[in-house]
Amino acid sequence: MTRPVFFTAIAQNETLPAELRDFASLQLEKIQAANAKRAAKPSKKALENAPLIEQLVGLLNHEPQTATDLTARMEGFNVPKIASLLVQARKQGLCSSVDVKVKGKGTQKGWILPVEE
Repeated sequence: MTRPVFFTAIAQNETLPAELRDFASLQLEKIQAANAKRAAKPSKKALENAPLIEQLVGLLNHEPQTATDLTARMEGFNVPKIASLLVQARKQGLCSSVDVKVKGKGTQKGWILPVEE
């Protein structure tokens, strides 16, 4: 049982004294505030990856490119790292993914610049 679940259960239990429920509510608020503060601050890895994401987005155009294609253009990185950075870029709205048929491999994700409407 995690601390938030524990304090929530105590705060919602009507049979316990009010003092105990108030204490649990206060502790729950502190946990939520700490979580919000931590979520608002970018992680060390996110700061390290930001320039790499910008570099990757600079390589994209409106023709779909697979992570393997982009890995060949960015030396020193492997396909899983490039794919991970592209997923992060998609979450930020910097690129889009489409399905691309690759001969001998089947369907893979192709990455393009976002289509403006």
